[in-house]
Amino acid sequence: MAQEDVFKKLVSHCKEYGFVFPSSEIYDGLGAVYDYGQNGVELKNNIKQYWWQSMVLLHENIVGLDSAIFMHPTIWKASGHVDAFNDPLIDNRDSKKRYRADVLIEEQIAKYEDKINKEVAKAAKKYGDAFNEAEFRATNARVLEHQAKRDALHERYSKAMNATDLNELRQIILDEEIVCPISGTKNWTEVRQFNLMFSTEMGSTADGAMKVYLRPETAQGIFVNYLNVQKTGRMKIPFGIAQIGKAFRNEIVARQFIFRMREFEQMEMQFFVKPGTELEWFQKWKETRLKWHKALGFGDDHYRYHDHEKLAHYANAATDIEFLMPFGFKEVEGIHSRTNFDLSQHEKFSGKNIKYFDTEINESYTPYVIETSIGVDRMFLSIMSAAYTEEKLENGETRVVLKLPAALAPVKLAVMPLVKKDGLPEKAREIMNNLKFHFNCQYDEKDSIGKRYRRQDAIGTPYCITVDHQTLEDNCVTLRNRDTMQQERVAIDQLDNLIAGKVSITSLLKTLQ
Repeated sequence: MAQEDVFKKLVSHCKEYGFVFPSSEIYDGLGAVYDYGQNGVELKNNIKQYWWQSMVLLHENIVGLDSAIFMHPTIWKASGHVDAFNDPLIDNRDSKKRYRADVLIEEQIAKYEDKINKEVAKAAKKYGDAFNEAEFRATNARVLEHQAKRDALHERYSKAMNATDLNELRQIILDEEIVCPISGTKNWTEVRQFNLMFSTEMGSTADGAMKVYLRPETAQGIFVNYLNVQKTGRMKIPFGIAQIGKAFRNEIVARQFIFRMREFEQMEMQFFVKPGTELEWFQKWKETRLKWHKALGFGDDHYRYHDHEKLAHYANAATDIEFLMPFGFKEVEGIHSRTNFDLSQHEKFSGKNIKYFDTEINESYTPYVIETSIGVDRMFLSIMSAAYTEEKLENGETRVVLKLPAALAPVKLAVMPLVKKDGLPEKAREIMNNLKFHFNCQYDEKDSIGKRYRRQDAIGTPYCITVDHQTLEDNCVTLRNRDTMQQERVAIDQLDNLIAGKVSITSLLKTLQ
């Protein structure tokens, strides 16, 4: 099945089973804004809990913060967002549609890469076990031709982005004969910059109102509070501050479902270090964060690093952790060495001394910062896309199952009476009432047991227990595993320990040690 079709099915599945809904749908929706349904909010909360506990529980020198969405507007002047938080945009005159010029070019680069991968896949199928991929990539004429075009385009694009050369970006689009997906024409306007921040006014009267911004990132709330946290928490460098919160960007090209939205949630940790040690810590956090992702068990081949060639004005090193989505490898987390730019800027613009006094060397300095930043929504999408599975069963039927990591699954256990009589519902309710204090359970007695299993498979419930007539005699139930569909008889008094050990966030965290 084409990956595009898989993605369409995933989006449909998210709505049908209560994971993600288009926002304001009864009013025909609002572009690039989504609501999380009853199962989506549970999965999202579990993702956040996994991240939060991996930061603040497993690291004695990392603490949390929850800063306000509204902040003094000068903060955004100091951070560079007012002057430099821009996207290069281009319009197609025929379709009247607006696009990000950098995205159009990156998609063209990806097309060359797809052509190479198709040649490799075709050869692998032809030659089987005897296929030498490295040799094929180094010698095949068509692969070398596509690779040369890809490399030349990539080099030209990198230079244009680093120089913020908008004319060159447009020329690349023309030279590559990139067309508008809607009109199919190459009738492009000039490229220009567009600031992504939402603004509003704070104050009781129009004359006395102050222009403020919805924060485009959560990091600045940490920077302006770092000294408050350090002093009240008696923190010593190196130390980190973690935060989960909403951010807002007026994305013009918002698409690919919840991958790029105008209102989104971030999980960020800023790690404050002694100047000169930042690149060592940058490397450590690269490794730590990749390990966190891989612990979910989707396979190492789903992840890769993408080191930045164009660094942000504040960084001296940056990399992305990319995940293999249905539409290719895409960024889910960024790790950046931000130097001391942010703290120095806030000291300059505020006029306040926010240097850290290091008692070990009896000296004050502005700390350097290593940032790890994940989009919760992108993380959600990566997990859903990796978990979505269509399986052909031995009886010829197909089942759709979400093979979510058990610790992240919205519902951990479904309790089902085999029939709605003979005291089985009462027994099932009794079991449910004992277990619901320990993890999220769901009671289901409607339809055949097979249909109920399918419903739970579709929302990713790792375990189901069935209460039957024998249960009333031996106090045992049938425990079904979602992934293997195997069943076993288990004593009711063993259920709590047996299931809790497999579905808790703690079980996932222990793999990180």
